[in-house]
Amino acid sequence: MKFSHLHVHTQYSLLDGAASIQNLYKKAIKDEMPALAISDHGNMFGVFDFVAEAHRHKNDDGTVKVKPVVGCEFYVTETRHQKTFTKEIKDKRYHQILLAKNEVGYKNLIKLTSLGFVEGMYGKYPRIDKELILKYHEGLIATTCCLGASIPQAILKKGEEDGENEFKWWLNIFQDDFYVELQRHGMAEQDKVNEVLIKFAKKYKVKIIASNDSHYVEQDDFNAHDILLCINTGEKISTPALRDFNDDDINVKDKRFAFPNDQFYFKTTEEMSKVFHDLPESLDNTNEVIGKIEVLNLTRDILLPNFPVEKDFRFIPKKKQLRNIKFPPIR
Repeated sequence: MKFSHLHVHTQYSLLDGAASIQNLYKKAIKDEMPALAISDHGNMFGVFDFVAEAHRHKNDDGTVKVKPVVGCEFYVTETRHQKTFTKEIKDKRYHQILLAKNEVGYKNLIKLTSLGFVEGMYGKYPRIDKELILKYHEGLIATTCCLGASIPQAILKKGEEDGENEFKWWLNIFQDDFYVELQRHGMAEQDKVNEVLIKFAKKYKVKIIASNDSHYVEQDDFNAHDILLCINTGEKISTPALRDFNDDDINVKDKRFAFPNDQFYFKTTEEMSKVFHDLPESLDNTNEVIGKIEVLNLTRDILLPNFPVEKDFRFIPKKKQLRNIKFPPIR
């Protein structure tokens, strides 16, 4: 069975991802994965390199060996314009994966990320909101994302009914391009959420896809990634780690932000098959998502401005043209 990772963080998830684009493709090609996604936190800084790397590895017929899937894991807040918060009223941000199906979707990703920085920036977080998603959702695929997303958080903190209402909002917008994303990292909260998400998937006939919230390439990279998170939060590796699910701005006395365990790596198809042995269709459904996605090529010819030249100057070298331009005297 073929499987592709659709939730992947590269080194461009700044001080959070520790996977080089080259090593991700190397492992994906070795494992014969049909596609590979980039879904960095809040930005698309690595997208050009990511797509270019895909086009460096081609089959004999000229097609790419691994289809590049361009996406982003956005920070979604209630209103991107709010910039004042208190200890009681905090900036609630939810994670949200969006993947581009085609060039229209790619351009909408650009608009969303740009507006996140221009209009929604708060602290180090470029934030968007549902208003922007409603406006720029064409050509995009959405999933229920990870534990930090709005649907899982509604299930955990408000209950199944609120979670279902949130689920229906996303389903209504994206319809057949909305998928239930399941992750299994050995976390109790995840197991609880997954149980409810499977129930929603059956009730609303939404297909399930498996993912692994990849932040580094190999399991052995866990310690290096842990050190990276210490740099992110200004902590020492010797500070006791808070291994519960939290955002990196959590502030607990004598504790540091850390990932729950060493399972957030770029797993092989065989490893993912073992994790989702009871839901093999969740791996196969990634192929449906990939089938909707057009291969992007972001290389462009150099675009230079067109300066009209008067007829009398067209056959004069450009340096001489400049000498003949008369400027008004400086007063």
